[in-house]
Amino acid sequence: MTTTTVRKRAASGALIGLALGDALGFPTEFKDIPSILATHGPWRQMELPTPAIVTDDTQMTLALAHGLRAAMDRGLLAPAGMERPVREEFVKWFRSPDNNRAPGRTCLVACELLENERLPWQEASQIGSKGCGANMRVAPLGLVAALSDEQRAGAAQLQAALTHGHPTALAASDLTAYAVRLLAQGAGPAELVTLLRTHAHESRSRYYHRWLGDLWTHSHDPSPEHFIARGWDECLAILDRLRLAVRTASPEDDPCLATGAGWTAEEALATGLLCFLLFPDEPLTALRRAACTSGDSDSIACLTGAFAGAHHGTDAWPTPWADRIEYGGDLQTLGALWDA
Repeated sequence: MTTTTVRKRAASGALIGLALGDALGFPTEFKDIPSILATHGPWRQMELPTPAIVTDDTQMTLALAHGLRAAMDRGLLAPAGMERPVREEFVKWFRSPDNNRAPGRTCLVACELLENERLPWQEASQIGSKGCGANMRVAPLGLVAALSDEQRAGAAQLQAALTHGHPTALAASDLTAYAVRLLAQGAGPAELVTLLRTHAHESRSRYYHRWLGDLWTHSHDPSPEHFIARGWDECLAILDRLRLAVRTASPEDDPCLATGAGWTAEEALATGLLCFLLFPDEPLTALRRAACTSGDSDSIACLTGAFAGAHHGTDAWPTPWADRIEYGGDLQTLGALWDA
């Protein structure tokens, strides 16, 4: 880990940021912009709700984080060592009485199947789904500094594939974790889209057999390379839209008009990034812009918070906000572990 990352406490900043975005966007999800403004006032003045309750986005981020921690306590992160504890944490979340925040259907269906320990996880994966549930939870894999590029990418795709098996869900999750990692390590916002496009081009025909096994055979693709390329091509297309939007979109317009409503993984990535890149030096403004969107506001703002927090660290967030976010103690503990 670089000295810059230690100084700014990127992991803590990203985890708190994603939860704050989640809580800020929770009340605005499924609403159009006029309705949000009528209820919450000018978007630049939006305040954190009281109580600051999060959704399944933060809950599943914590499930992944605890699964990763358990896996890495046993040694180097590898597919076999990661799959079981993450699977167990996802099932634990599925059965929790706190799983009452309107989670996505794909996660519910897949996690119910994952509960059958005799069922290979590839058979539980929803191969046709590329919902944003795949990558709204992936930030921890960009924050664990000890991972190699292959571990980060393979693990990001595996955690997505446990529930969302569509190749675009895998590629978007890989890109999301990579963006968090780049920002935590000190990459500048101005170079971020170019770095992500380069990564997408380089990854386009790379299928991680060690991490994904025979997942591709559950689709109708003629080869694993064809399968994964479909996902990267959709991500490259949305990154092109994002690159244009960063130059041309008005901060006062709904970001969903430029890069999509965020219900799918690639759109959640792009619109979450757009909100961050419109206000790279104003993390709270970025979070408020993300929460005041006509699409999947909590997931968009969750990702925006992860990006802004990884970039700025804990100083991005007001202490009164950070101190009252739900699951704050758990988030702070994990952040401190990965910042150490």
